[in-house]
Amino acid sequence: MRYLPLTAADRQAMLAAIGVPSIDALFADVPKAARLDGLVDLPRAQGELEVERALAAMAGKNLVAGAVPSFIGAGVYRHHVPASVEHLIQRGEFLTSYTPYQPEISQGTLQMLFEFQTQIALLTGMEVANASMYDGATACAEAVMMANRVTQRKKAILSGGLHPHYREVTRTHARFVGFQAKLAEPDPEAREDLASQIDGATSCVVVQSPGAFGHLRDYSALAEACHKAGALLIVVVTEAVSLGAVKSPGAMGADIVAGEGQSLGNALNFGGPHLGLFATRERYVRQMPGRLVGETVDADGRRGWVLTLSTREQHIRREKATSNICTNSGLCALAASIHLALLGEAGFTRLAALNHAKAVALAERLAAVPGVSVMNDTFFNEFTLRLSKPSAGVVERLARKKILAGVPASRLYPGKPALKNLLLVAATETTTEADTSAFATALARVLS
Repeated sequence: MRYLPLTAADRQAMLAAIGVPSIDALFADVPKAARLDGLVDLPRAQGELEVERALAAMAGKNLVAGAVPSFIGAGVYRHHVPASVEHLIQRGEFLTSYTPYQPEISQGTLQMLFEFQTQIALLTGMEVANASMYDGATACAEAVMMANRVTQRKKAILSGGLHPHYREVTRTHARFVGFQAKLAEPDPEAREDLASQIDGATSCVVVQSPGAFGHLRDYSALAEACHKAGALLIVVVTEAVSLGAVKSPGAMGADIVAGEGQSLGNALNFGGPHLGLFATRERYVRQMPGRLVGETVDADGRRGWVLTLSTREQHIRREKATSNICTNSGLCALAASIHLALLGEAGFTRLAALNHAKAVALAERLAAVPGVSVMNDTFFNEFTLRLSKPSAGVVERLARKKILAGVPASRLYPGKPALKNLLLVAATETTTEADTSAFATALARVLS
């Protein structure tokens, strides 16, 4: 039996109260092409055991990244997560905690978030970081809207090296919030000149390090060009482990750093949940979205923590809010913080160096395969290959050989035929010599 808490009369009364003739009218703003015409083709009802069996059979068709050689990256990366991370976040006081609406009695949660903020500020080279956000893509959009508020301008220039998902999320926000998002063409060779596009209406320039195609660039000169024009530089980081090896965004002169923290303490989990990172200069802190935990002392002089700033619409009047981000990825932030604490500074640096070494070994091995060329002159743990055949078909054939070969650029950039032979490939500390050898051997056969 289906459980329906409202009767037909209840629903009619509710519709009448808001002045809407039918439930369908509530979806009038959704294009018809995006709406289902009828029921989904699923069994009408099954028992719990039958559903479990059916879903298990479906799941069994997946080729799991941890079970085969995997070189998939493109914004989400497979790293080893110590068992102690999972054990500690399962503690009841962490697993069941939520937003500290009464912060004075949530000292444990606040201390954890304070430590997380400190770690992210240190990694990004910035002065202040918030208590996490949803994910990297929405953090990027929030960074642009923050730059608009700071500069009182409404045009953002988005690099062609910015992850396409981040670009699309920002463009969606631009459409509904009311600012201009100027999207540069995809830049697989890292040749774009963003400084020449800055004008008096530009609020910010958004770049990614390492870029979506894996390139590493020093954006110090671009930061100077932005500041000279009164604009801000936003640096996006999708692979947090890279911060252990490359020049930090803060050292390049970034004004805002937005990123994805999934690589720290959070497994792939079929695409989520993820962890948004956000850091900025102290002078812009009151325009920063989300929440900021600070340190203080109580009436007896004991160390304690408070919500120093809470600019979310849940806590203050909506018209004063800097963001509509209504929660944070607190458990994911805790996992990242524990992982970083276990590694320590030296361990994190060694982890980054190992990732780079694994990627260099993979690039050298694949570059020797006929029909393959590496497009990057610099990279961290991800780079772009140009194949002699369309990469989507190559990936499908290699998947049938139990090798997850990477992400075809055509999947990220549909409708761009010039990119159809490009393949994004990533290596991490989980990549073995056997994985690399199997990939190179199988790729040579598929391309022959």
